[in-house]
Amino acid sequence: MTPAPSLNTVLSRIGETQAPLPAAAAVLVGLAALAAVSLQEIWLVARHVNVIAHEGAHAVIGSAAGRKVRGVTLRSNADGKTRLDPGKMPGNITIGVVGYLGPSAIGLGAAKLIQLGHSVAVLWRALLLLAVLLTTMRNFFGILAVLLTGWLLYVVVRYASVGAETVAACGLSWFLLLSGVRMVVDDGIRAGDAGILAGITHIRPVMWVRLWLVGTAIALGVGGVLLL
Repeated sequence: MTPAPSLNTVLSRIGETQAPLPAAAAVLVGLAALAAVSLQEIWLVARHVNVIAHEGAHAVIGSAAGRKVRGVTLRSNADGKTRLDPGKMPGNITIGVVGYLGPSAIGLGAAKLIQLGHSVAVLWRALLLLAVLLTTMRNFFGILAVLLTGWLLYVVVRYASVGAETVAACGLSWFLLLSGVRMVVDDGIRAGDAGILAGITHIRPVMWVRLWLVGTAIALGVGGVLLL
């Protein structure tokens, strides 16, 4: 059995560069991510990662807009809610829009970092974001979901080889890009964010859904090119 790398070795990889996967390998990883998004049995579990990214995007943008994050709730039915201090309408619109675009935006950013040779940094950044999000969790299922996701990531960054970390980063990017599209399609005009935005702007929910669908589709196309 190959011994686990030392902690210093693991941490030193963050500042190093790693070669992206060959195109053929990246395609195979993408197909595996597509299976996770398409097969209902897998999706019912995997979709919680998308919800974590969705609510995390609300929290990050809300905080950047000067709102205090009162708490984030994740539910077992893949629903979630982020409670923020009230504020002015432009901020409310931005916070409302970003949720369904958040997973795709994170996946796109990860794809760019991977293209630049920073696959390991993708995983560590994801782990850091999960740690920050954990402090905002206000229910047991949410805490459990974030802890489990973080633990899986930690196992990879602590014990896996550089090659395995590169595959994991690529898989995470593909999954977020693909799941972003599926979640918009699945929720459609029933999306809570669409109703909230309609109430604020008097723009029909279907228009917000179309915006999200275009945005997530563009992110998938651009991210796919970067990963290949």
